Amino acid sequence: MTGMTAQAIPILSDNYAWLLRDGDTGFTAIVDPAEEAPIMAAVTAAGGRLDAILLTHHHQDHIAAVEPIRAATGAVVIGALADAHRLPRLDLSVEGDDRVQLGSSEAVVIETPGHTTGHISFYIANGGLLLCADTLFSLGCGRLTEAGTAEQLFSSLRTLAELPPETLVCCGHEYTQSNARFAVTEEPENAALRARADEVERLRMAGQPTVPTQLGAELRENPFLRVSNAADFAAMRRRKDVFR
Repeated sequence: MTGMTAQAIPILSDNYAWLLRDGDTGFTAIVDPAEEAPIMAAVTAAGGRLDAILLTHHHQDHIAAVEPIRAATGAVVIGALADAHRLPRLDLSVEGDDRVQLGSSEAVVIETPGHTTGHISFYIANGGLLLCADTLFSLGCGRLTEAGTAEQLFSSLRTLAELPPETLVCCGHEYTQSNARFAVTEEPENAALRARADEVERLRMAGQPTVPTQLGAELRENPFLRVSNAADFAAMRRRKDVFR
């Protein structure tokens, strides 16, 4: 096995941490660890090695278990320089376009503000993985918090949309079912979206995850990636905020 693989680890009520493993070297990392027990169980099942902890943003449901996992494994903690003051202590601070070596694989840091002002994502070409946390969800996108603007989030999504269509979107939450219900109100004639919404209902009824998805599918089915300008995006985000 070569390249980087990603395993979704369900944590908290609807979060995912992602366990990354480089097939060439065995290098292992976890993205956004917020609950110690299930993550350490997954690390143990994968061989007990954890080399790095990658952080996308400072919200507690993405960082709460960093310190006990660091203490148990000795993993180095990597996160955004811009958010270093509100993240756990960073061993490596990164900015947009930085490269982070993960065994034989390399993660490119992409600045993706909007959900938070300092949010970053990681793209690993050797495996086709996008770790985008709360910027891009399957059939949705993150809420605007802090001073993040719709224009910032729209720009962040446009940047992610330029990645190869076969890229696997590894997001931070299991929100696809509620996202789908909103999405079909925005694009009721989108046959691909309706088929995906039906599939999501079947998966959730069976207790199965709906992620990762391919970026190409999101470009066909996710209204937030299909809107053409920031003003329309902002209006759609406001509609989603009040959708029930």
